Amino acid sequence: YLTMVLKTFNLNEEVYRKFSEYCREHGISMSRQVNLFIEMQLEEESNVKKEYIKKLNRISSKGKFIEVKDIDEIL
Repeated sequence: YLTMVLKTFNLNEEVYRKFSEYCREHGISMSRQVNLFIEMQLEEESNVKKEYIKKLNRISSKGKFIEVKDIDEIL
């Protein structure tokens, strides 16, 4: 039995538009893609998780975010 929840997120409009278009062109569910991303972040040795942390740290060097060493710091 799977329980679904409805959540609201603030997203960059351009990123949302591009991702929405990408999902539509490939016939995939945007919600399912977000769910898969979150599931991968929760995996202990996920390559997606490691790449995400690298990207967060690149952004943080521009003064937009704090440095993240482990995704568990922000979960």
